[in-house]
Amino acid sequence: MPTDYSDQLRAVDLRVTRPRLAVLEAVHDHAHADTETILAAVRERLPEVSRQAVYDVLSALNTAGLVRRIQPSGSLARYEARVGDNHHHIVCRRCGVIADVDCAVGEVPCLTAVDHRGFAIDEAEVIYWGHCPACQSVQPSGSHP
Repeated sequence: MPTDYSDQLRAVDLRVTRPRLAVLEAVHDHAHADTETILAAVRERLPEVSRQAVYDVLSALNTAGLVRRIQPSGSLARYEARVGDNHHHIVCRRCGVIADVDCAVGEVPCLTAVDHRGFAIDEAEVIYWGHCPACQSVQPSGSHP
């Protein structure tokens, strides 16, 4: 396991453990992966790790800001290692593939609410929906699923 994962854990005051290292590596290796994908990747390295341990580690890493949990409408929760910026996502309506999209316009939080209702807004979440290039080639343009 790369030592920078250990350093990342220490930097947020998390103890370095084999499950934490394996989960962090799996999230880095599998962008926008769901929990089952991460669990399978972790079990390749640590066959004895429990499902609950992976859930617990994902929660701890998310809370610490080392991974980001996203959940587009109608989708399972997904995890990504791209944190610390205010990027958005684009989701294919047909196959469900997810890709990163840089900030919509301007500086964080990218969008300005017309009426912030007294909130101090520090993040805006935007999800674009459409059809990925692969699905566009099998679906006539102008039709919707």
